[in-house]
Formats: sequence, structure tokens, C-alpha cells
Amino acid sequence: MGTIAALRRVPGVEAAAASGGLPGLAREYETELKFTDGEVNPDRKILAEDRFISDGYLATMKIPLLQGEDCRPGFGTQEGGALINRSFANTYLAGSTGIGRHLKAVMETAFIGPGEIRGIVGDAREEGLNREPTPTVYWCGSGFDPDPYYLVRTSTNPMAMAETLRKKVHEVEPARSVFEVMPLEEHLGEAFGEDRLRAILLSFFSATALSLACVGLYGTLSYTVSQRRREVGLRLALGALRGQIVKQFLLQGLGVTLLGCVAGWGLAVGFTRVLSGMLYGVSPTDAVTLSFVIFLVLFVAAIASLAPAIRAARVEPMQVLREE
Repeated sequence: MGTIAALRRVPGVEAAAASGGLPGLAREYETELKFTDGEVNPDRKILAEDRFISDGYLATMKIPLLQGEDCRPGFGTQEGGALINRSFANTYLAGSTGIGRHLKAVMETAFIGPGEIRGIVGDAREEGLNREPTPTVYWCGSGFDPDPYYLVRTSTNPMAMAETLRKKVHEVEPARSVFEVMPLEEHLGEAFGEDRLRAILLSFFSATALSLACVGLYGTLSYTVSQRRREVGLRLALGALRGQIVKQFLLQGLGVTLLGCVAGWGLAVGFTRVLSGMLYGVSPTDAVTLSFVIFLVLFVAAIASLAPAIRAARVEPMQVLREE
């Protein structure tokens, strides 16, 4: 493709390729495929995500080639072939590489196949950073989309080269409009803006709930101390140590907090399915994360309980006993 070749010749460009869609952005679209040279299990459906790429895509995206060869330069899949990821090979080609076999869509389209499987590549999170890799077929070619995404890997700041790359595209294709030139990280950041806002709101609500719990715990213990002043004074007069008084009220506050943490753990396990779609890299029942949260809540509760406990230990026995 003339444009891609021209971009590769720009100083500072390490690799360049074209794609029908941006990598890392969810499309939620699967295609049913079949092997044109026979299927071991004819009743099994082969469903996979489609990615339309040019040669050089693997080098640009740093996706490793595990077996076989990379895409060949060509206009369509018959010339360029197809690549499958490791998930596809493990799911549908267990026990064989599948290299040399031919794939095509069950519902034939102008873009998909038939194409020869030329190689197997490593799994990449093509459907989003928060999604595990799924069976994916990379259809090699260059004529899939009249408005492709040009992917360029540079050795310097990519935005410093934006205008140079824009001019180079216009030199080759004067009628083409070039827009939304930005690093891939920014595209991914915008795509996950809603998730980020949700996480910020949940963090704010969690911090508010923790603060209210600590204020409530402090108020409850303070009220308990005021109601039990005579009892505390009598115990001190009979020889109780002030440290024992502090320990008693501190354990009382921590006990109430621990019961709340156990109830919260139970609710978290109960809402596993609801929470699973809002978490990335953390299981809803992740013991390490939940244990850390419980430790944090107990630590904050201990601080909230300490002031009333110390105030209870400072009660003057004779003064309290004289009060009616």
C-alpha cells in the first residue's frame, strides 16, 4: 500500500500499518466461520472476532508471531492470508497448528475470506484492556475499509511528528482527510472514560460511607462513655487500671466494626455477578483485596474509638462519685 510504505520511510518511524479498527477498543461483534477444507466436528460453531489488518501490524503493535509467517502484502485475504491468535488455536485447533488450512465466513461477505491461515500470533487484548483475549482472526489485506486507521510506531514523541505524518499522507493521497491524530493511549483513555468516572464516583461514595461509619462509631462510643461515667469511676476507685478501661472501649468499637466488615464481605460475595463487570484485574472475591479493605476499616475504626476510650480512662473517680 503506497501510503503505508511512504509512512515507513519517514525519519523517526519504526513501523507502520493499517487496520479496520483501533486495537484495544471493544466491538462486541463475532463472525461465524468454517474451514473450507473440512471440519473434524461439523456440528461445532466456530465464532471469532474479526480484525482487518495490513502487513506490518504485528511489528507496529508488538504482537509476537508464535508460528508460521506474518501477513503478506496484498489487497485481499486470498493474497494476504489470515492469522489466528493462540486462543483461537487452543479453542478450535487443539492438537494441530492449523497453518495451511483455509477459513471463510459462513455468511459470505466481500471482506472475509476465504483466506489461508499463515501463522499463529500471541493473544492481545484487542477487545479492551478489561477483557480477556478471545478467539480472533486477523484478516490480512489492504482494501477492507475506505477509511482505515493508520497505526504508526515512532522512536520519538508521536505528537511531535503528527504534522509531518499528516503531510506525508496528503502527498500520497491528496483527497484523503486526516483527523483524530493522537497517541493510542489517549484513544483508550477516552474509551474507558465512563468506567473511570464510575470508579471515581464509587471511590467517593466509599470514602463518604467510611467517614460516616467512623463518625457514627465515635458518636456511639462517646455517648456510651457519658452514660457509664459512674461505672467507670467506680471501677477505677476499686483498683481498675486506666489501660484496662482504654482496652475495653477500644475492643468494643472494633467488635462492632468487625461485625460490619463480615456483613460487607458477605454482601460482596453475594453481588459477585454485579461487581464482576465493573472490576479490572481484581476478582469480586479476591481475598487479598478484601482483607486489605477490612484491615483499613479496622485501622480507621481504631483511631475513631481511641479518643472516647482515652476520655473514659481520664475520669476522676472521686469527682464522678460525688455527682448525682
